[in-house]
Amino acid sequence: MSSILGISAFYHDSAACLLINGKIIAAAQEERFTRKKHDYSYPYNAIEFVLSYAKLKLSDVDKIVFFEKPFLKFERLLETYIAFAPKGFNSFVKAMPLWIKEKLYQKRFLFDNLKRHDKNYISNKNLFFSDHHLSHAASAFFPSPFNESIIITADGVGEWATTTVAIGKNNKIEIKKEIHFPHSLGLLYSAFTYYTGFKVNGGEYKLMGLAPFGKPTYVNEIKKLIDVKNDGTFRLNQDYFNYATGLTMTNDKFNELFGEKPRDPINENLSEFHMNIAASIQNVTEEIMIKLARSVAKEYKIKNLCLAGGVALNCVANGKILKENIFENIWVQPAAGDAGGSVGAALALWHDDLGNERIISSTDSMNCSYLGPEYSDEKIKNILNEIGAEYKRLETDEMLDLTVENLIKGNAIGWFQGRMEFGPRALGNRSIIGDARSPDMQKKLNLKVKFRESFRPFAPSVLYEDLNDWFDLKNESPYMLMVTNVIKSKLTQNFDNDNSKKGLEKLDVIRSRIPAVTHVDNSARVQTVTKKNGIYYELIKKFKNQTGCPVIVNTSFNVRGEPPVNTPLDAYRCFMSTDLDLLVIGNYVLQKNDQIKFNSTKNE
Repeated sequence: MSSILGISAFYHDSAACLLINGKIIAAAQEERFTRKKHDYSYPYNAIEFVLSYAKLKLSDVDKIVFFEKPFLKFERLLETYIAFAPKGFNSFVKAMPLWIKEKLYQKRFLFDNLKRHDKNYISNKNLFFSDHHLSHAASAFFPSPFNESIIITADGVGEWATTTVAIGKNNKIEIKKEIHFPHSLGLLYSAFTYYTGFKVNGGEYKLMGLAPFGKPTYVNEIKKLIDVKNDGTFRLNQDYFNYATGLTMTNDKFNELFGEKPRDPINENLSEFHMNIAASIQNVTEEIMIKLARSVAKEYKIKNLCLAGGVALNCVANGKILKENIFENIWVQPAAGDAGGSVGAALALWHDDLGNERIISSTDSMNCSYLGPEYSDEKIKNILNEIGAEYKRLETDEMLDLTVENLIKGNAIGWFQGRMEFGPRALGNRSIIGDARSPDMQKKLNLKVKFRESFRPFAPSVLYEDLNDWFDLKNESPYMLMVTNVIKSKLTQNFDNDNSKKGLEKLDVIRSRIPAVTHVDNSARVQTVTKKNGIYYELIKKFKNQTGCPVIVNTSFNVRGEPPVNTPLDAYRCFMSTDLDLLVIGNYVLQKNDQIKFNSTKNE
């Protein structure tokens, strides 16, 4: 038996992954254990979990690999400050102590932390370092169902690269092209995330969700920021940005170009201006990704595409690439951001460096991204008893029938089953679910359950066999990373009057037979569900049998500002602090009205 531990950390979304003989056994993000959203710290708890799941001690692990090379990042930092000097001196002074203390000597820092897991871990000779974008590329290609593929990775920045094109074949990856910092599509998108008042490295999906409310009226202004070539390559005009050496993403010249200062999210509401800004940067992002995809498809003449890196989480752009029919097949790593780097680093070491044969699954090798902790029936019962919860345990068919009954009643349900998902999407194991046919469900979930912005759309989970009857999508979308349109036959006539509505008023229009998951542009971020999804498939199947509709609402089981729940205790806390009506944990069912009190100071 050969084991590899992959680690990503220290920027955002720290995570750990464990391979046994090249198979992904377990993977998890640190945020799920610490309850700190996008936690970037050393992933102590995630490492403890993956080791425990595999019944290994750290000293039993053959090789450990970190997802990037800190010395190259340090080199980039120094060269950037030298290139821009004397601009950015204050930022330089602030950054240096942290880099010198933790990152320049990261091998020693990692070794010292690894010893916390196992006092018998005495050698760092089995500690390796991957390249950031190779880790992303490997996370996309090696678990994919393709023997050969073009791989595009795009994010903020790794060591130097911000965008790469690679070719994966059999068990090897060769990076062919790179775009280097400070020219970054990810950082451009994050600059507009910052400008519209959302948090960088966390609010980009809000910007994407806001875009359909506006019109792309600022595309010409954005083209002054970025010079895009016909092949999708680009350069950013650094006169408008502050991220290379400063403490903010944009500067005064940027503000002058668009006519307003960055939005203060505490004191300023979103306006039509911000919606148009969001629509414009989304438009430009899609244009760049389509041009890049088209040019590499023409150059390399390979029918498959794999995507990873933070930009690959832009599911609207992914859907546009798919719709253009540039490639026959597209596969996106479900943990496309830095968390997935832990998987990619481990797989790159196993296949690319060690030369081990690759076994290709006909779907993929991510196990539906169900790679996290799970809880036995006995463990769930003990936790519920400890916190004084009132519950009933039902047989599986009874539990499913009761859940479907509550869905039909219009209730919002916390749904906790099996292994936790790896990556940012809830895929039916740590989900909040509802009836997609309900015209009130979108607002109820946003305002009374998730406590988040009213404009945020929700995703539909649909039985794969019924996909084409509801959505304009031919391919599977198991990881909720493709946006497409609801088919015309399922749309209502009301949306024709949309011109009379502006901004968030558009939310009041009933657009389809599944209004809770139909965004204001008639689009939806689809998750296709098959028998591989286990009990979640059975639930939707029963819902369809009762209602004739194979679609339900699926959103992550959390509230705004928190990561998705991990444990039954996390689930109960979220249940009790929101307007969720029902909580289903395994075969245990909890009604809100039955709960008397909850002592949140107790824990597992």
